[in-house]
Amino acid sequence: MGIPLLKAMYGDFSESLMVQIVVLRSVILYTLMLYMFEYRGAKLLISEQFPETAASITSFRVDSDVVSLNGREPLQTDAEIGEDGKLHVVVRRSSNSSVLSSFNKSHGLNSLTSMTPRASNLTGVEIYSVQSSREPTPRASSFNQTDFHTMLASKAASPKHRRARAAEEEMEKAEKSKKRCGKRKISKSETSSIVMDNADTIFALMLAALCNHGNGPNSQSFLKTYLNQLYAFLFSKSLNSIPLSILALFPVLLSSKCPDIACRSAKIVGATSLLSLEMNERIALDSEIVKVLILALGSSSRKVSVAACNALLDLSTTTVGTLRLLEFSALEKLMIKFLQVRFSSTLIFLCNEDNRSVACVKIAFKEDTHILSILHAAISLINTCNLERLEKVPRNLSETFLAFLKRLWTKVHSQMLLGNPLIFIPERKLCISNITINNLAESIFRLSSNVNQFAPLPSLLVKRRIFGLSEDSFETFMLRDWEVSPFIVRRPSTSLVEDDIFSSFTKSLNYKESSYSFISSMLQSFISCLPIGSDELDILNFLEEVRNELGCPIIYQQDLRVLRTEKQSKREMHFFPENLDPCCIMTPNFFSIDDIMKCEEACKEGYTIAIRGMEFRFASIAAVADTLASLFGQPSVGANMYVTPPNSQGLACHCDDHCVFVCQLFGNKQWTVFSQPNYQLPRLYDPLDSQQYLDGENSFSGCRKFFLREGDVLYVPRGFAHEACTHDSVSGELARFSVHITFGIEVGRICTCCTSTLEPEQKKPDPASVEPSSGLFNVITVNLLHAMIELIGASDPTFRKACLVGALSLPLDRRDWLYCNQKTIFNYLINKINLESWFLEALRMVEVAIEKKDLFQGMRWLHLLNNDRETIQGHGWNTPLMEIENLFPAYIQHQDLAEAAFMQIKTKFCDEVSFEDVVDSYKMLFEKYKKARKQYVNGMLSLHCN
Repeated sequence: MGIPLLKAMYGDFSESLMVQIVVLRSVILYTLMLYMFEYRGAKLLISEQFPETAASITSFRVDSDVVSLNGREPLQTDAEIGEDGKLHVVVRRSSNSSVLSSFNKSHGLNSLTSMTPRASNLTGVEIYSVQSSREPTPRASSFNQTDFHTMLASKAASPKHRRARAAEEEMEKAEKSKKRCGKRKISKSETSSIVMDNADTIFALMLAALCNHGNGPNSQSFLKTYLNQLYAFLFSKSLNSIPLSILALFPVLLSSKCPDIACRSAKIVGATSLLSLEMNERIALDSEIVKVLILALGSSSRKVSVAACNALLDLSTTTVGTLRLLEFSALEKLMIKFLQVRFSSTLIFLCNEDNRSVACVKIAFKEDTHILSILHAAISLINTCNLERLEKVPRNLSETFLAFLKRLWTKVHSQMLLGNPLIFIPERKLCISNITINNLAESIFRLSSNVNQFAPLPSLLVKRRIFGLSEDSFETFMLRDWEVSPFIVRRPSTSLVEDDIFSSFTKSLNYKESSYSFISSMLQSFISCLPIGSDELDILNFLEEVRNELGCPIIYQQDLRVLRTEKQSKREMHFFPENLDPCCIMTPNFFSIDDIMKCEEACKEGYTIAIRGMEFRFASIAAVADTLASLFGQPSVGANMYVTPPNSQGLACHCDDHCVFVCQLFGNKQWTVFSQPNYQLPRLYDPLDSQQYLDGENSFSGCRKFFLREGDVLYVPRGFAHEACTHDSVSGELARFSVHITFGIEVGRICTCCTSTLEPEQKKPDPASVEPSSGLFNVITVNLLHAMIELIGASDPTFRKACLVGALSLPLDRRDWLYCNQKTIFNYLINKINLESWFLEALRMVEVAIEKKDLFQGMRWLHLLNNDRETIQGHGWNTPLMEIENLFPAYIQHQDLAEAAFMQIKTKFCDEVSFEDVVDSYKMLFEKYKKARKQYVNGMLSLHCN
């Protein structure tokens, strides 16, 4: 009926088309039914021949003389391990006559035995089995290792199978021997040989189990058994490496639904990454392992998550491992995972099992090891990545995690002050973590380095408070008093307290004149502010140097001093004289809570408390110091605090290598500033002998006295000797308790760099050559000019003036008073260099410096300025500073040519150098210094519990 209807509706062509469709459909259905029939026969055959080991078969081949697998003819199966190490099954017609006869009788097929064979429908076909079951739905494989070897034992094994079986037997014997009496341990070489020689077999067995999804009890049992053996070998260091083929299975093993398998796999990954740098790198470069390992952190199983954390810690022991973990956002995952878990521990102890330094003491928690493992892994990654990578962490996540670390740090800091950390904790149920005090401090420091910890103050507000209320007070001070004479600003009585830049700080002290308790409460929140190098431009280098001391309690002499000056002898006496012992310099004496409480007693006995680095301890002081640094164009400004009881003197008469602004916060104090007999201003960090600034007839006769009251500010230039006490004033005012802060303007010297006078040449000579035509010859000549400038600067006071070009705003305003002032000084310097630079004097200076082993010690800033500049004929500007001692004798052999080159370079430099170029170079160096010190301030402020 269908064909006539189609023909009537669509025409004659539809008749033939329908016939073709019906035939094609019949062919397809017949072929499919035949395939399913034979597939069913194969399944029945496998289940009958291999009832217990069906899942181990990886290929199934049918000989060409087999007509069908329908069960109507006798068949036999042979199993063997092929060249690829896999188990293969071959189906053949049975050649056994007795079997054939019984088979025919049972099936009533005697009449069919003489049938002519036809070609098999499955000739040359390989059937790869993943599941074997009589049931229509997949079930777990009943495969187990023992039955597998029992089955194979009855067959003729291949050489590879015999080696695998021998290896397994050797493992079993070694394990049994170890359990019985432990007399013989399998050697490292034997273990490695067993594993490596049978890698293909082991890989095949594990892959077969995993292909069954690893969910069957026997499959899981096999995987756990082998993984346990592998981990035991790794733990006993009997294995050098893991074959790549087996390692490739770990992404699947780590994601197993069986917690035991996933946990053991994570432990093996961690142990393997510690075997060698090669294995660590191999695992780190396997993206799938790293990804799955990070995902395992979120496992619902606690032991899997803990094992994954430990594996991440092991993997992060190398640079490659750390970079790969950070690449796949392991740090963010750890932070999120930790913040999702409730950390409720309030019981924290410090445990010093190894008698290490205070900052290296471990932190013990009453908390779950799961949480501590995540916290430890996060802190470890933070402390190994650079600051640029930390900036990529989402801001909200970073701030939330930092807030928790600060709360934890407050508790740890309180325990640290108590001193005497526990050696062991026998009865308390505490977990001793691998997190040390310095680890925690470093992670807080790093997360805070690029986050502003204080709000900047308006420069106008600071100018009015320090220099006076008039609009031109700062300019007048700079042109009249800066580096010339003392200067005092009286606080007007009409000044509002709300406008005081120190109001927030003074309120935080809870100061009471009749009580000394504010001293101990303030000191308890402090830690040691470890000094950063004056030429340090990379904060990570600083962290590397102080890593073992970061976060330690305050150190005497470095952070504070407790002293007074005797009236008769005018000598300083220390309340803690034992801390002045030279041994304390090598092994610093950390202040405990008992020492802090003694400071109150010291004040009652007339001792002054001198605290250094206040800009690192209070954000309000840091804001004032930062604004002052910007006004004077300096990278940073230091701040010290002095607490002096009535009728006492703290420091003896002295002078400083930096300019000082004294801000009287509480009480009053009598200051005496002596005239300066020496017109040479001291340079920062140069050896300073205060006595030489007190010599002369007019030193004491020309002294000036200033009585500071609350709110007054006194400026003392560098090199001016001074002393202060809390005695009664001349006008009859009674002595009072005094608290004041000094801001030290650590000015940089005026510097010139001559490298821009030389153009790089194209030809590269021998690096060791000091011939007149070589680039190294010219570089040494340039450094001779630098030495000559240094020599002139040692005698000319103008060269010692502060360099303030950092305060100039860009673009430069030629009408600005500071621009005119600095350019006038600059022109004077260049003219001085041009007129008084002599080759022979520079030569003698270098010869003396070589003898004293202090060549160019005062010009270390040159290598910082020249890091970004071009080299001359491949010679870096830093090289001559280190090698000139060896090259100098060869250089002076060409003295005439050297002198001519010296004069030529000097003339070219003085003619071509411009003030604008110098400002650009200085600004570049200034910004590097400022960034490093700003990071230091941010990190230290975060570590102070204020």
